[in-house]
Amino acid sequence: MKRNKLKNLLNRYSPKEPVEIEYKKKTLGFVDAHKNCFERSLSVGHVTASAWLLNKEGSLALLTHHAKLNRWLQLGGHCDGESDVLVSALREAQEESGIQAIVAVREEIFDLDIHLIPGNTKESEHFHYDIRFLLQVVSDEPFRISHESKALRWIGKDPKAMPCQHPSLLRLHNKWLSMEKLFFSSAFSSQNFQQ
Repeated sequence: MKRNKLKNLLNRYSPKEPVEIEYKKKTLGFVDAHKNCFERSLSVGHVTASAWLLNKEGSLALLTHHAKLNRWLQLGGHCDGESDVLVSALREAQEESGIQAIVAVREEIFDLDIHLIPGNTKESEHFHYDIRFLLQVVSDEPFRISHESKALRWIGKDPKAMPCQHPSLLRLHNKWLSMEKLFFSSAFSSQNFQQ
């Protein structure tokens, strides 16, 4: 079944914050209820995939000023039928950053979010059940702005310097700061990316 991989990922994920615990419960319920949960055509909502994308040194994260939503966000987007959400997150990160050499720091979920997307002339309002992964650039490629973004910006570790103070984005930033010592020692980087 197409949904089993995502359900296994969700069941292994153990969020600490009450809001994410609720997101996990609702996302599992949504995936169980909709066989076509990865399709954009599902009008009530769909599963999406996002990336908290770090630079080669792990010292900066890349944000996009989303053209349609007019807001600073992490990179990400629709699965468009792809049931492997990590594959979707990697594809979206590559497309939106223009950087091709991107890998997953971990293949487990980094964060979950559910958010309402406002309606427009093409679609009614609906929910995104967003599955987020921690990814990292492993080259010296510069980013390139795509048509989906007004701008791209590397941001550092000071939360006060964030271009957006949305709770969802701050949660990603805080997780990065709390986990960086575990993931970004030079030993980890060299061992992980030579595989």
